[in-house]
Amino acid sequence: MSDVLVWFDGACPLCRREIAFMRRLDRRNAIAFVDVSRAAAPEGAACPVDRSALLARFHALEDGRLLSGAAAFAAMWRAVPLLRPLGLAARNRFVLAGLERLYGLFLRVRPRLQRAARRLEERSEA
Repeated sequence: MSDVLVWFDGACPLCRREIAFMRRLDRRNAIAFVDVSRAAAPEGAACPVDRSALLARFHALEDGRLLSGAAAFAAMWRAVPLLRPLGLAARNRFVLAGLERLYGLFLRVRPRLQRAARRLEERSEA
C-alpha cells in the first residue's frame, strides 16, 4: 500500500508533467496516483470530494487525512526522500500558509499556463 494517494487532472498538461516528474523521483512507489480526468477511478481510489473539486484543486490522502492545495503537495513531497525536507518544513503553519498563498497565485494563472503548455505540446507533436 502507498504512503500517499494523490488525485490529479490528467487532462492538464502542467499536471501531467508534474506527476511524471514525481513518478521519476518516487523510486519507492510510495505514492499512488489517480487520474481524475478519466470517467471512473480505479478500485479503492474513490475520493470523498466531488470530481469538479478534484479537477479545480490538488488533493491527496495521507495517514487517512484528506488534504488539498499546498498541504496535499507537502504530503506528496514527504513521501519522496529528496523532497522530504520541504514537505516536513510545510508542517510549520507559517511555511504552509506561505506555500498556500503561492498555490493560490498559481491557480489564478493556471488557465493561461495550461494554454501555453498545450500549444507547446501541439508544436512538438507536429
